Amino acid sequence: MLSVNNLKISFDDNHVLDGFNLNLESGDIFALLGESGSGKSSALRFIAGLEEAQLGSVALDGNSLSDEGNHSVNAELREIGMVFQDYALFPHMTVFQNISFGIDYLAKKEKIDKVDKLLDLIGLKGIEKKYPHQLSGGEQQRVSLARSLATSPKLLLLDEPFSSLDKSNRDQLVKEVREILKSAGVTSILVTHNEAEAEVFADKVGVINKKRLIIK
Repeated sequence: MLSVNNLKISFDDNHVLDGFNLNLESGDIFALLGESGSGKSSALRFIAGLEEAQLGSVALDGNSLSDEGNHSVNAELREIGMVFQDYALFPHMTVFQNISFGIDYLAKKEKIDKVDKLLDLIGLKGIEKKYPHQLSGGEQQRVSLARSLATSPKLLLLDEPFSSLDKSNRDQLVKEVREILKSAGVTSILVTHNEAEAEVFADKVGVINKKRLIIK
């Protein structure tokens, strides 16, 4: 499903990753661990097409997206969704408008049906008219997840999405998001520095050590 080979990323002669390799099957949930500055977010951004590398290739579902460090498919065409730490919801838009932002091309009924199904999936039916500031942090993160899933991505990348939540809310949301992704059958990568979080969330866990990925 996903193949990343021989990824090498450097910034101003500082080698961040050197020989990073990762292969995932369809539906896998993978967690990428590493200390701050270890290159885990850079690996995620390369896969997403947001950052170039000195060397490396990435293929998704048999299609080459980047080769020799250069992107052959732009980020917006990769069928990859992203969920961020800060939720990145539009504050002036309702929950419905936020979730449907990437599917405005659909007919009205089809769009409404899809948003309803996603709200049901994330366990937040009935909040479509609310605005982000009216939601808790956990609710905002689930809405952010629904927005990413609305475009039916082949791969979902989650960049430390739980780190801004307090521990009690975070522990529960980690389990809930895993269940949502398993129900949706979406191949996913979580970037985190929290080993306990990674173990609960993922089917497979990898650690960046000495600029390379070690699968635990």
